[in-house]
Amino acid sequence: VARPLELIGYTVTRLTADDLTAEKLHALDAVIIGIRAFNVRGDLAARLSVLFAYVEAGGTLIAQYNLAQGLAPDWLAPFQMRISRRRVTDEHAPVTILAPDHPALTTPNRITDADFKDWVQERGLYFPEQWDERFTPILATGDPGEDPLQGGLLIARHGRGYFVYTSLSWFRQLPEGVPGAYRLFANLVSLGK
Repeated sequence: VARPLELIGYTVTRLTADDLTAEKLHALDAVIIGIRAFNVRGDLAARLSVLFAYVEAGGTLIAQYNLAQGLAPDWLAPFQMRISRRRVTDEHAPVTILAPDHPALTTPNRITDADFKDWVQERGLYFPEQWDERFTPILATGDPGEDPLQGGLLIARHGRGYFVYTSLSWFRQLPEGVPGAYRLFANLVSLGK
């Protein structure tokens, strides 16, 4: 999602393992962990404590989906969550807003049902199936004939900051220029600001 964010005016810094220090992270408004990053970058797990300290100090950490295979239940979040292989493949699947007054849905953009129109290929994948009570599920969506899944966007306060886990398919929506996806992602990046 880095290039689409740059195209709308964000300054994006690609972080290496050496950049994951308290001093370097302090200057960033948000840190975004890419899809499957923990599945392919062995250096990230050793830096989790630094990332969580960044959140506690007021930062926003957005983790996109990862595969649970080979990872412990506490591998990514400051609180427990268990990832499943469940997904929502129908890009037109209805979305229910569960927390309409949450800052992720109000600031700077008021997110409504209209923001979930024109999504492409799917809603999301590898939704968490269990999570700590400190997480707030923000949305629910499900394929026709299936129960809606509530783990596509989970947000927890941790210290003065926010930890976000999202299974939504940003890597498909942002390159396709889906307006509602941009509006919602901008809200996530803006949490606490």
